[in-house]
Amino acid sequence: MTKVHPSSTSSSSSSSAAACSVPAETIRPSSGPESAPKSAAVVLTVWTKSLLFNCNGFTVYDDKGNLVFRVDNYIAGNKDEIVLMDAAGKSLLTIRRKRLSLADSWLVFDGEATVNPRFSVRKNVNILNARCLAHVSSGRGGGGSSGGTSPSSRSPSSSVLYEIEGSYAQRCCEVYDQKRRRVAEIRRKEAAVGGVSLGGDVFRLVVEPHFDTAVAMALVILLDQMFGSSSSSSRRFIF
Repeated sequence: MTKVHPSSTSSSSSSSAAACSVPAETIRPSSGPESAPKSAAVVLTVWTKSLLFNCNGFTVYDDKGNLVFRVDNYIAGNKDEIVLMDAAGKSLLTIRRKRLSLADSWLVFDGEATVNPRFSVRKNVNILNARCLAHVSSGRGGGGSSGGTSPSSRSPSSSVLYEIEGSYAQRCCEVYDQKRRRVAEIRRKEAAVGGVSLGGDVFRLVVEPHFDTAVAMALVILLDQMFGSSSSSSRRFIF
C-alpha cells in the first residue's frame, strides 16, 4: 500500500514569490507550524480522512512525514463548525458558515473564538468568471459573528484580498493575491514509484513562504465544502 505521507527523501521545487502587500495580520493566526526557509515554499500532503474512528476530517503531513494539521469532526457531533488543529490538538482556526447569506459564505476565526472573524470566504457566483472558485475577504466589517452582513452586500472589489481559481475536483487550484501573485496552490500527488496518481483523496498543498500555512489549509477545507465531489459527499461536513 502506498504511503499517504511523503518520505524523508522526497523533494519538490517551487519558485519563490515576492512579499505579499496585503497586511499579514489580516489573515495570520496567532500560532501554527514553523515556516520553511524564506527561499522555499512549504509542501504539505493532505489526506481527506481523519485518523480517528467515526470521524470526518483531514490529516496533513509535512515533507518529512510529520503530522502538521488535523481536522476531526465526529459524525454524530456538532455540524455547525469545523476546527483546524495542530498536531497536538490545539485549535488554530474555526470555520463557521455564515447564516442569512444569499451566497455560500463562511467566516474563519482564530482559535475557537466566536467574534471578530479573521477573514471570510465567499463562493463565486459570477458565471462570466467561471474559473474563479471563491473570494477571500478581510474579516473586518463582517458583523463580528456568524450572523453578520453578507459579503455579497458589500463592494467586492474593495474587500477581496485573494481569489481562488482552478478546479478543486481535479485538485488543480491556485490562490492569488491582489497583484496576481500566486501564494498557494493545490496539486495532484503521485506515488514515489511509478508516478501513479493517488486520486483525489491525497494531494499536495504548496504554500509560498510569505503566506500562512494554516490559512491555506482552511481554504482547502472550504473548497471541499463548496466543491467536494458527489462520491465523497458522505464525508463532507453538513451545516
